[in-house]
Amino acid sequence: MLYFLVYLFLETLISVNISSAIGGFATFLEIVLSALVGIVLLVNFRATLGENIRAVSSNQIDLQEFQRLNIFALLGAVLLIVPGFLTDIIGVLLQFSVFTSMVVNRTNVKSESDKTPYNQNTIQKDSDVIDVEIIDTKHTVK
Repeated sequence: MLYFLVYLFLETLISVNISSAIGGFATFLEIVLSALVGIVLLVNFRATLGENIRAVSSNQIDLQEFQRLNIFALLGAVLLIVPGFLTDIIGVLLQFSVFTSMVVNRTNVKSESDKTPYNQNTIQKDSDVIDVEIIDTKHTVK
């Protein structure tokens, strides 16, 4: 609840300042254009999803990062549809993969410190042992 009140306060401050600087008609145009851009991004989300699937298949990102990148792209498009200057700024930033990767990596570092790595749960194996199969070429019967 506190974060929502902080958001409302910041949204009001930013919207009043920008609206008074650019005027009422420009504010109206910005609201309509940002909503149209958000709708177009939602319609073209399939391309973003395909790009992220290619990144997963080439091992550039892991599945957790894949999910977060797609969620941020969807959230950014929805924020562009919602009227307000702060939501538009955040929505535009969430559309850039550099910004979303930075946010995902920052949250990944925090969440990985709480988890035990997968390798610690598995049996530790000796990495110096080489498994070799010896084939006997002499076929003598005793």
